[in-house]
Amino acid sequence: MRIVIASDHAAVELRQEMADEARALGHEVTDLGPAPGEAVDYPVNGAAVGRLVAAGEYDLGLLACGTGVGISIAANKVRGVRAVVCSEPYSAKLSRQHNNANVLSVGARVVGPGLARLIVREFLTAEFEGGRHARRVGLIDELESAAAEASLS
Repeated sequence: MRIVIASDHAAVELRQEMADEARALGHEVTDLGPAPGEAVDYPVNGAAVGRLVAAGEYDLGLLACGTGVGISIAANKVRGVRAVVCSEPYSAKLSRQHNNANVLSVGARVVGPGLARLIVREFLTAEFEGGRHARRVGLIDELESAAAEASLS
């Protein structure tokens, strides 16, 4: 799979661990940064990853910031993105299997590098199960479409 990853300045080291785990699983990883010591606002990189995943240029996205929350909120503002914040592997796995999540966010001030690698592994190795879950993801998509239409009127 093609994976795109980014963080803010609070999570550079954790992002690098996450990218290393994705590569160890055999995935192609594009790292949007930032470089160590470079400041960046989390909404910028969250939206950048979201846009690339929503456009189909990448299969999945990985994000990190201090808590994982802010950058995931930014990614979720992009239509077609289902970003999740996970602090343990089980939720990461089920977010893919049941919710067809396409972006994972982790908090550098919440989890350490070893746990982050486990979370990434579960997220990247799980697959959407479809079935009853597809109907529910479809309902989420309908909510998103209705919100987009309402903002145009």
